[in-house]
Parts: sequence; C-alpha cells; structure tokens
Amino acid sequence: MTELPKTLTFRMPAEASSMGFRQRVTKPLLEVERLRKTFAHAEGAAVERVSLGVGEGELLALLGPSGCGKTTTLRMIGGFEHPDEGRVLFEGQDITHLSPRLLREKRQRMQMVFQDPYSSLNSRHSVGDILTEPLWFYGFIKNPVERKNMAASMLSLVGMPPDAINKYPHQFSGGQRQRIAVARALLARPRFLICDEPTSALDVSIQAEILNLLKELQATFGLTILFISHNLAVVRQMADDTAVLRNGGVEQVNTTDAVYEAPQAEYTKSLLAQTPVMPPSWGT
Repeated sequence: MTELPKTLTFRMPAEASSMGFRQRVTKPLLEVERLRKTFAHAEGAAVERVSLGVGEGELLALLGPSGCGKTTTLRMIGGFEHPDEGRVLFEGQDITHLSPRLLREKRQRMQMVFQDPYSSLNSRHSVGDILTEPLWFYGFIKNPVERKNMAASMLSLVGMPPDAINKYPHQFSGGQRQRIAVARALLARPRFLICDEPTSALDVSIQAEILNLLKELQATFGLTILFISHNLAVVRQMADDTAVLRNGGVEQVNTTDAVYEAPQAEYTKSLLAQTPVMPPSWGT
C-alpha cells in the first residue's frame, strides 16, 4: 500500500483510472463473524448472524434496501454499536470489545465517508480546520503551517481548488463537500475506508465523478473499501464482491459478476429486474 507521504506534494498517477483494483489475498483485512444485534423497540433482530470478509485492496459492496441491516452492521464494524453476539476482526485483531484508547488507534486506520455531505462537515469550521483536525488528532504533523500545506495538497488530490481551504462548507455544492469529506478521511492515513452510500444524496450528474474519484484513490493508496449501497448499477461498476442483505441477514454473497449473472434468491433477482442500465459514459 502507498502510504500518505509526509512531504507536501500529492500526485495522482495518470494511469490510475486504468489500473486493476482486484488484489486477492489469503487473509482478509476485515472479518465479520456472525454478528447479531437487537433493539428493544424493534421486533426481531436488526442484524441476524451476518458474516463477511474483505480482502486487502478489494472493495466489498453491502447491498440492500432501507431497513435491511446495512447501517447497523456498519455501526458495529466501526465500533459505534456493540453486537449482542459475534465479533469483528480488523488486521487480525478482535476489535469488538476494545478499550476506548485501543479502539481510537484502530479507527485511525478505519475511516468513514458518510452519506450526507451537508451534515457530516461542521458548518462552523473552515475547510482548512476540518482537514487539519485528523493530522493534529492523530499526531502526524505538529507544525500548523505544515498541516495546512498538507491539507491543501490533499484538496488538490481530490479535485478541489487551492482557495477552498479558507472557505466554509456552506459555500460548496454537495459534490464538492463530499470531495472534502473524502480528503478528511484520507488525511487520517487509513487502510480501510467505509463509504456509507456516499453518492445517494448527490445529483445523478455528480455521482459518477465521486465514484470515479473513489476508484482512483483506491488504486493509488491500496485502500480496502466497504461500500454501502442500495443501487445495483453503482455496485456493479464499483465492487469486486457483493453481499446482499435482507431482513437483517446475508441473502447472497459472491463476486459481483456472480451475483449479477447467477442470482440465488428471489429478492436479488427482483433487484436486478429493477436496476436501470448505467449510461455507456460512466466510468470513462
């Protein structure tokens, strides 16, 4: 994996968009074993014995409709919810019941890009403050001038203009805010990125730009990605493997091609029947 450098120059390789993203390894970076979670106000389990694995450098899509358990699974993986049963292993370590200090160390290498770029960025802070926070919080760079320069370089890497660093989130469009959110996540130098429906709140015309950016960044930094979505058309373009969730459980998990070409369950088949065809220009 390419580490984020401590120098102040970031360069996106010209060939990044044409590189292969599938890097099969024997041992997954993330393993989810029989997670189960119930809530007092709900009937039945929100998540029912979900098991998944994501190989290093790969992108696994977690696919399903609202209420299927995607968000609860994500929150347990990120350490925001404790499972009733099961465990989450990251980098070979069970992180399910880590102390706050040790969980913080793991979270540095496991960052999130949230669904709504309008609420995930603090409107009272400048973009520069938002981006330099992880550099300060995780102790990467002590000098404030160097932190700001690093943040400016990352903004350039995600396709934002240099003067964005002195502006505030409300001065940008949804797509630009999501680029800022991606930059913030990468400045923590993660190995693993959780993307919670990162384009669903954006205009269709902007969605492809953000998806292409994520693929290029994955290739450049060797990121492993868990990609949450309800859109099969997007998943087919993005994912190496796909897990289909329904009613809190995994209905099908396989390579994305196999999920499309040989769906095993009626629900997966119904999703495919309703999936629009992506325009030919997507991903070019």
